[in-house]
Amino acid sequence: MRSMDDLPFYTKSQLALRNGQDREEIWVAYEGSIYEVTHSRLWRNGKHYEHWAGQDLTEELSEAPHSKSVFIKFKVVGRLK
Repeated sequence: MRSMDDLPFYTKSQLALRNGQDREEIWVAYEGSIYEVTHSRLWRNGKHYEHWAGQDLTEELSEAPHSKSVFIKFKVVGRLK
């Protein structure tokens, strides 16, 4: 398993391309980590309720009905620059 130090950095512009529309990958960021959510049924087409993929969701999580533990089941693919 890779450590966080071994993961590549991505800019917000690069993250934005993984929105479920521009590319097949669907990624979201939270607290500096970028998560692969492509295969989650809750992120079909890059949208999860009022949230859009390809973005940093750190600020938005406070409005969600769940905690940050929801990210445990997703693979970390990079770090937000």
